[in-house]
Amino acid sequence: MKLSIILPTYNEAGNIVMLVREILKVLPRDIEAEVLVVDDNSPDGTFGIVTEAFAANPNVRALLRTTDRGFAKSIRHGIENAAGESILVMDTDFTHNPAEIPRLLHVGLAYDLVSGSRFCAGGNMQDRTHYLASLAFNWVLRVILRTQVQDNLGGYFTIKREKIRQLPLGDIFYGYGEYFFRLLHFAQLSCFTIVEIPAQYLDRKAGKSKSNFLKLLLSYTIAAVSLKIKYRKVGKPSGRQ
Repeated sequence: MKLSIILPTYNEAGNIVMLVREILKVLPRDIEAEVLVVDDNSPDGTFGIVTEAFAANPNVRALLRTTDRGFAKSIRHGIENAAGESILVMDTDFTHNPAEIPRLLHVGLAYDLVSGSRFCAGGNMQDRTHYLASLAFNWVLRVILRTQVQDNLGGYFTIKREKIRQLPLGDIFYGYGEYFFRLLHFAQLSCFTIVEIPAQYLDRKAGKSKSNFLKLLLSYTIAAVSLKIKYRKVGKPSGRQ
C-alpha cells in the first residue's frame, strides 16, 4: 500500500526530525510511504532543519507555505500534494504516538476513516487536566452535532485518499483543531465507514503548546453551532472545493 503521512508544523524544530525517524522505524515493511512535512514558514527554522536532515531520503519532503497560513490549511495542502492511496495525519509534538501507526493502518484496510481516540475503551492521555477538559467538551460537541464519535478533536487519523478528495475541503480545512469535527461531520453525511480505535496521547516532548484552551473552547463551540445550523438547512454538501 502507498501511504502519505502529513505532518503540519509551526516551530517544531525540537521535535520534527526525531518524530520523522520514529515514524519511519515503526512503518510496516509492506507500506510504501512518503512523509510530507508541511511547514508554515516557522521562524525557528523547522523547514530548513527537515530539508537538511532528510536530504538523502526522497521519501521525506518538506513543503513550505508562506501565505494563507494556518494549521488546518497546512493539512489541506498536504492532502492536495499527497500521492498515496491512504493518508495519515498526526500532530508533530509527539502528542500522537508513532507507535499507534501500524494499528491505524491495519484497521484502515477495512474502513474509510480510522481515528485514534482518547475516549473509547483503552484510550487515554498523559496530561490529565487536558484529558478531562477535552472529555467534557466532547460531550458538548456530541450534543450539538448529534454524533456517536467519542473523540471529535483527536486529529490522529487515517483515511483513503479517494474518499477525502470527495469532500468539500474548503468547508473543512480552516481554523485550528475544529477542522476535525467538520471532517467527521462531512464524512458521516457522505456515509463513509468510520471507526475509532483506542490511542494513548502523550505529553509534548519539546517546545511550547501554541493553543489557548479557553480561547479554543469558545471558537470551537461557535464553529460547531454554525456547522449544525448551516447543514441542517442545506442538507448534504455537494462536490469538492
